[in-house]
Amino acid sequence: MLLGVNIDHVATLRNARGGFEPDVLTAARICKDCGVASITTHLREDRRHIKDSDVEAIRMLPRTRLNLEMAMTDEMQEIALRLRPHAVCIVPEKRQELTTEGGLDVESQLERAIKFTKPLLEKNIEVSFFIDPDVHQISAVSKTGAPFIELHTGRYSEVFGTEEEEKAFQDLKGAAIFAQNFGLKVNAGHGLNYQNVGRMHEIPNLVELNIGHSIIARSIFVGLEQAVKEMKVLCEG
Repeated sequence: MLLGVNIDHVATLRNARGGFEPDVLTAARICKDCGVASITTHLREDRRHIKDSDVEAIRMLPRTRLNLEMAMTDEMQEIALRLRPHAVCIVPEKRQELTTEGGLDVESQLERAIKFTKPLLEKNIEVSFFIDPDVHQISAVSKTGAPFIELHTGRYSEVFGTEEEEKAFQDLKGAAIFAQNFGLKVNAGHGLNYQNVGRMHEIPNLVELNIGHSIIARSIFVGLEQAVKEMKVLCEG
């Protein structure tokens, strides 16, 4: 499996005090030099961590695959069409949430999702929808033209090490196989860390794991380069 690193929380730390430290672009460079598959940033409506200037700077970084997480809004579509990142991941977004709380409900807004996806694909931007491991949501995504889904691993991560772990894991595994039968490629992420990421190898043909918070948290103690390399080894098996 490939590793994509979400560097949002480098920006969270920077914004806590203002100024420029720690520098988001430097973090992106370190991750790139470690050989990660992509750099993920979530440009939120309220710009609580990543700013427009961060996304623009990372987009200009040579030989860097930018994965832009964003809400399904006209503003974010315009930004993506202007910057043309390698990939976008469409996520739900609520202002009051600390972090993304669940997958996007594509089924209930399928017509909107189809219209939103089309111009992005026409610009050769890879599109993914961040969804819960639910067959109805997978079926809906398969109608949008998007080639990828990203499975929300939050439930699995929350119950890892408890008696509920196995069911949560099997839900993920079953959803991945179901999606692949539709011809969709499958990524996964949210809440994955150095302890629970190993079981992702039991899910066939996962393409990429997007991991952020645990890597940035570990980097406080061992440095970002070491934290990324340790996680990369776990993802690559």
